[in-house]
Amino acid sequence: MNIAFAGFRHAHIYGLYTKAKETPGVRIAGAWEEDAAARLEAQKTVAEPFYGSFDELLADPRVDAVAVGDYFGIRGERAIRALEAGKSVIADKPLCVSLAELEKIRALALEKRLNVGCMLDLRYDPAVRAARRLVREGRLGRVHAMGFTGQHPLDWGTRPMWYFEPGKHGGTINDIAIHGVDALRYITSLPFVRPVAARTWNAFAAEAPSFRDCAQFLAEFGGGAGLAADVSYAAQSGTAWHMPSYWRFNIWGENAAVEFRYGSGRVLLAEKGHDIEEIACPPVPDNWLTDFMKPFSEEALLDTLASQQAVLEIQQLADASAAR
Repeated sequence: MNIAFAGFRHAHIYGLYTKAKETPGVRIAGAWEEDAAARLEAQKTVAEPFYGSFDELLADPRVDAVAVGDYFGIRGERAIRALEAGKSVIADKPLCVSLAELEKIRALALEKRLNVGCMLDLRYDPAVRAARRLVREGRLGRVHAMGFTGQHPLDWGTRPMWYFEPGKHGGTINDIAIHGVDALRYITSLPFVRPVAARTWNAFAAEAPSFRDCAQFLAEFGGGAGLAADVSYAAQSGTAWHMPSYWRFNIWGENAAVEFRYGSGRVLLAEKGHDIEEIACPPVPDNWLTDFMKPFSEEALLDTLASQQAVLEIQQLADASAAR
């Protein structure tokens, strides 16, 4: 598979670049960046030649897939143009910032039988896989309630400043919550049904009062299961990734409950009538790039896009609430 990179305005895309260099069967055809400063910065890391324009990249017959790493507000447009040109698309999250863009992406991918992938790391975490195994074995019974916290640091002055420009970010829920929602869909196999309540507000980004950096929501999943979540930019710089609240998950079923934290390597199982048990979490051999490289599957495509649709619907409810 030949991948060309379009956009380096967010640091996560460098993780995809590194993984592409390390993955057998992947070749990097080239790169492109519209912003002059971002291009100069990217050229310090990216050894491959840069295209003169996005049109030139899309016209390259060698390119099988486009990796989109631009600012959030333009990613949907980039993905749509790539699919129209017959290229598969892989992106950092979020893939797009509107339901209309997502519907166009879905229709094009299905029509042309092209893959659309997203860098959803949590699916490949050992603790997430262990929790999924427990649910599939029936240890929890029917799942009734779920919760997660995924607070991130705001990192004002370090985080790209386009975050705070109108039309370029697309919302804190859409930015962050897709990881947690996707992980719970994957673990429980429960479909997302609807957002119940959602609120975003400005609290920590005093320099950008229009940026709604705090985000909380309630949602309903299949079988009436409920979710309560917080994905605010409320964590303190320097400690954010080490706090127990960073991607901490709880799932409560009729027979048992599980708790785990992304990256911890362990799952705690509290089963009715038993002491709390620590569940082993073996390594996970696959990742989002190896899954993206598999032959086109309508089921896999719709599964990936379902998580993006869920958080866009929650974000839409939060935006409507803020507008009142």
